[in-house]
Amino acid sequence: MKKLLLPLLLLCFSISFSQEITDDPNLDSEEVFKRDTAKNELSIGTFNLVVFGALDLAYERILTPHSSWAVEGFVLALDRDSEDVGDAFTKDFSLTGKYKYFFSERRTAWGFYVNGFAMVSSGEYYKYREIYNDGYYQSERDYNNYTDLALGFGLGGKFVSKQGFFLDLNAGIGRNLFNDNSPTIVGQFNVNLGFRF
Repeated sequence: MKKLLLPLLLLCFSISFSQEITDDPNLDSEEVFKRDTAKNELSIGTFNLVVFGALDLAYERILTPHSSWAVEGFVLALDRDSEDVGDAFTKDFSLTGKYKYFFSERRTAWGFYVNGFAMVSSGEYYKYREIYNDGYYQSERDYNNYTDLALGFGLGGKFVSKQGFFLDLNAGIGRNLFNDNSPTIVGQFNVNLGFRF
């Protein structure tokens, strides 16, 4: 009898830990959806990809039903000399860390949110320089490469289907802190499509 007790206890513990648990009292045990139990998300910035030719990938980890942290990588793939739309971004590369707080009580990491972010970016930025030549003032661009750290905040909304697919819309603004050759203000506008797993 004692020999059966240990395997029986191990079986009970493994069954109890393998069940998916949700904190939402409104859900029946049969109505547990992927969006309410999964903790990891991968997404791609479709707006930046289509309009600007930029690869914008994000990984997000849900910490609590109301908070998450995310890491976003951005690479501009356009040739700046041949396409004017590339001027929308002064950065060629960025890595951004975000902390998001969600306001919705309905679902896990769902609905409207605010976020704080820190962004390390690098690229080429120009400033105008006035030159006095033969009695006339002329304006020229001075191009400089930069790498800088920006801190900022943003607002957004995430809407997740029962199967785990989601749409994340967000915009943010921040300020570069250290380099005089970098843009003072950085902006973010993302339309991400992704999957929660």
